[in-house]
Amino acid sequence: MSRPPSPARLRSLALEHQGLAGKRKFGTALAGVEKALNQIGHAQIDTISVVARAHHHILYNRVNRYDESLLNRLVKSRRAFEYWAHAAAYLPMRDYRFVLPMMRGVARGEWGWWHHGADAKARAWVLDRIRAEGPLFTRDFDNPDKQRSGWWDWKPAKRALEHLFMEGELMCIERQGLEKRYQLAERFLSPDVDTREPGVEEHADYLIEFALRAHGFATARTVNYIRRDANLRARVRGRLAERARAGDLLALRDASGETIYALPGTFDRPPRRFPHAVHILSPFDNVVIQRKRALQVFGFDYTIECYTPAAKRRYGYFALPLLYRDRLVGRMDCKAHRAEGLFEIKALYVEVEAPEPFLEAFESAVVDYAAFTGCQEIAVRAVTPGSWLKPIRGLFR
Repeated sequence: MSRPPSPARLRSLALEHQGLAGKRKFGTALAGVEKALNQIGHAQIDTISVVARAHHHILYNRVNRYDESLLNRLVKSRRAFEYWAHAAAYLPMRDYRFVLPMMRGVARGEWGWWHHGADAKARAWVLDRIRAEGPLFTRDFDNPDKQRSGWWDWKPAKRALEHLFMEGELMCIERQGLEKRYQLAERFLSPDVDTREPGVEEHADYLIEFALRAHGFATARTVNYIRRDANLRARVRGRLAERARAGDLLALRDASGETIYALPGTFDRPPRRFPHAVHILSPFDNVVIQRKRALQVFGFDYTIECYTPAAKRRYGYFALPLLYRDRLVGRMDCKAHRAEGLFEIKALYVEVEAPEPFLEAFESAVVDYAAFTGCQEIAVRAVTPGSWLKPIRGLFR
């Protein structure tokens, strides 16, 4: 196949691999969460609670009967764990050994920003207490210094806990809200978990397989997304080229001239037909978290604006991307007022021409998602284009 794959094929492939080619494709409850993590690779953890937190929001879109206890249950059963992907995330336990290079790098001081001033005395004290008393929360440690000056001014125990977590000495075995409960890794890991650190070539092959499994295709840029190790990045590029020459991977140029890699036969069948369904995505959803990939595949230019000064925001503090069938068609700035049971759509932007079935699909998605955030009443404040305001408001009376 010499011609570049069509945008429709790339969209179809990406959404099918991400479990968004219809309603919640990965199954139900705990088994569905495990299957989803194994397929998409990770669910990013985020602290913002304007709507559902990112890790729950990502899995809500992919798993039937999802509830917020399921991630804790999967971790406690030792089938998932917390660590760093491109950010803090839940990962399948199958992939544990591939975070070992980062853990060892933190221990060697190569990720200096994770030290946060954790001194040897605090680290030893934390480890001794957990070794003697069993798993502990941060709150279980006294805070001798009551003064705090900012975000990173954590008490010594918290700094020690987080650094030992990043080194791999400790693991998070559950959360209450966002607070971690820590245990010694040697006590939590099952005996059958592979703890051999991979070599650079094996690690590169893993990252390639990870990307192909999660998205159906990859580029060197997307595989190397936020990878700090220059040797690893170079080996990824080398392995992609070597595997393409050997016929193990198909290499094609997309419309921009970037090389896309996929398994042979990937583009042989036509794009699938998508149902009239809307998915309300988290800003940290795996489909959009790499902003350049979202632009490349979906033509969707997306920036989360909660970190942008209010006066400079175009779409709002926490605008959620809207996926309709196989297109990202707009974004919705909203807030869950849980105490009042009100889901407020502050601003809705419909950015492409959408057919009539969109309205029914949008109504169903908003009602379902609002209920997931603990809200029953829905209020719509503004819609762009303005001609959509009356019909959108009419959906929720």
